[in-house]
Amino acid sequence: MVDYKDYYKILGVPKTATDKEVKAAFRKLARKHHPDVNKGDPKAEAKFKEINEANEVLSDPEKRKRYDHLGSDWASYGRTAGGPRPGRGGGVRVEYGGDDVSGFSDFFKTIFGGGAGGFGGGAGPFGGGGQEGFEEMFGRPAGPPPGQDLETTVDLTLDEVLRGTTRTVQIGEGRDARKVEVRIPPGVRDGSRVRAAGEGVGRSGGPRGHLYLRVRVLPHPTFERRGDDLAVSVAVPLTTAVLGGEVTVPTLDGPLGIKVPPGSRPGRVFRLRNHGLPKLEGGGRGDILATLGVELPGADLTPRERELFEELRKLGR
Repeated sequence: MVDYKDYYKILGVPKTATDKEVKAAFRKLARKHHPDVNKGDPKAEAKFKEINEANEVLSDPEKRKRYDHLGSDWASYGRTAGGPRPGRGGGVRVEYGGDDVSGFSDFFKTIFGGGAGGFGGGAGPFGGGGQEGFEEMFGRPAGPPPGQDLETTVDLTLDEVLRGTTRTVQIGEGRDARKVEVRIPPGVRDGSRVRAAGEGVGRSGGPRGHLYLRVRVLPHPTFERRGDDLAVSVAVPLTTAVLGGEVTVPTLDGPLGIKVPPGSRPGRVFRLRNHGLPKLEGGGRGDILATLGVELPGADLTPRERELFEELRKLGR
């Protein structure tokens, strides 16, 4: 029997949590356990996958409703469910450095059928499904039946979105298994579908359907994506904001220095053109949007620092 997973406990939210609270909890934990922050730490990677799975369910109204309805009946459900059932297209695995990064547990697959974007069967395009449905509707045999499209979800980091990447998908099992390497172009967005034409499943000698990879872009510990732009916060000392100076802004290509004019107020946005993400259409790149923050001195001022601030206060500043 597959062990029950408490997704609310994993994200640290109550069962009454709103969508906003679920999202906030996920973003906080994702930043903490992100692979880019914990490189080479298998425990952090496992925790990150667990957090993603919990968010996959609790952020989706239909999945959350089904999960909540299951509730305490999981024990009886697990005994009769018989585990995940592959669809007619056979099993599909997305590989990332030799590991399955779709990250979905047997518990998830038992409830939702094979993982996010799983390859379960379904009715064909002619109502009854495939060859039989065609003959039922038109009263005559059809040609080779159309192939079956397959779809799965793949996780990408912002670095992979910047440069483009590949994913290897295994289709089928046993002697019929084959691997398909799919090139994912730079600049893809969350929810995009990348198609590998003719790499799905064929039936009775007919042409294969297509293979689709649905992209899920992982949250980044530093940047927030806004279309093709990347937003980042940059803090400077109070003296730099008042008198001007230089500050280093992080980008996916490496840090860049910019000049901060005297009298810059907190919240001012500096635009670093062509340092964002690639544009899928039209070429070029988006921008970095650096929002200025000001670091205020702490309570442990030196006597000289306190004296200077007292003089400013006397001047009405």
